[in-house]
Amino acid sequence: MTVPAPPRDASPPGQPKKAAAAAWIGSALEYYDFFIYGSAAALIFPEVFFDDSDPATATLLSLATFGVAYAARPIGALFLGHIGDRLGRKKIMVFTLMLMGLSTFLIGCLPTRAQVGSLAPVLLVLCRVLQGISAAGEQASANSMTLEHAPPDRRGFFTSFTLSGTQGGQLLATLVFIPIAALPEEQLLSWGWRVPFWLSVAVAVVGWVIRRRLDETPAFERQTAGKGVVKLPLMVLLREHWADVLRVVAGALIASVSTVFTVWALAYATSDTVGMSRSSMLWVGALANVVALAAIPLWAALSDRVGRRPVYLIGAVGSAVTMFLYLWAISTGDYALTLLLGIIAFGVVYSAANGVWPSFYGEMFPTRVRLSGVAIGTQIGFAVAGFAVTFAARIAGPDGDDWTAVALFTAALCVPPVIAAVTARETHRLPTGQLGERAVGESAERPAKVTA
Repeated sequence: MTVPAPPRDASPPGQPKKAAAAAWIGSALEYYDFFIYGSAAALIFPEVFFDDSDPATATLLSLATFGVAYAARPIGALFLGHIGDRLGRKKIMVFTLMLMGLSTFLIGCLPTRAQVGSLAPVLLVLCRVLQGISAAGEQASANSMTLEHAPPDRRGFFTSFTLSGTQGGQLLATLVFIPIAALPEEQLLSWGWRVPFWLSVAVAVVGWVIRRRLDETPAFERQTAGKGVVKLPLMVLLREHWADVLRVVAGALIASVSTVFTVWALAYATSDTVGMSRSSMLWVGALANVVALAAIPLWAALSDRVGRRPVYLIGAVGSAVTMFLYLWAISTGDYALTLLLGIIAFGVVYSAANGVWPSFYGEMFPTRVRLSGVAIGTQIGFAVAGFAVTFAARIAGPDGDDWTAVALFTAALCVPPVIAAVTARETHRLPTGQLGERAVGESAERPAKVTA
């Protein structure tokens, strides 16, 4: 008779780095796919999938499809969070990678409005929904995997690789789109825009090879071998950790800064009102992401020393201020000023909140409901952030040039993250096994329904 090996108390040597690498490559694919869609929604899709006789309406509808994926993400979070807390982090990480790669490839194969009429945007939305479901489980599972593998005093640093991957994917998407956007108009609108979507297959294969070799986390194995997994993670989450779920929902609104910077500001800068070229504005995003790749782990490492809350607050408050400066720079038509402030706003300041939230949110919950808590909380907040682009297009006026209204709107969405951070517990010094238990209080003594 074979005796099962006892659960591990700590990750084997090298496993934290493997988990961080797997999180990085998966997030890079997820957000390469997500942001090539954002670039295409701002620059290409209004003419390919919508009626371009009314450019303003076509752009509004195109940007709305960008938000559709965010609307689908809370639904995906409910399902994938439940599975991840019952069956493990690794299974979700592999599933989300394959689903994102497939749905993105299919977007590149879609017929246009000129070919199939109104069926074209319908098919586009369906593929976008699949992207949203995939993204719902990707970051939460990758964050849980890296947090639970990481040394207790370096959880901030290791979990930040999920968001470094996000910036890496956004950078890759931008670099791919720069030569595509420079194609002659006829080639760009006929076949050129499809190439970035087809290229996602290569990244998916690399990510699959890395992720299938990962071990499940020691924390999840201990939970399974000890008290057992929770039968209904959502019920336990909402009964015992509802306050922290609300904090994560509020905190996740900080992603509005990213969507406005990446999509609305790009559309505004390249509009007839400002007149900057597509390629030059794509370079602003590319260079800001290069800086973010270095800034994110540095901010995260700082949070391991001074705490999650102060670093996160720097990012949330600073983003509200620097978004005004960035959009003002675009309105002047001064490209050098736009480049400088874009790098400061998105590459440096926003990276403080962006690099810390994976550990900050994940540490609010215990192992048994961590994936569900992070997935559901973030995806509800991200759903609002996704449609921030559509609201921004609305409040920018009929000519789409009221940047002050958009800046005020974005700053207002930074207020809930500030409140969430101020009211949250500081967790950076807690042992991994004690995370989330203080949030339960006396209810921690009540046994939850579990299965072995």
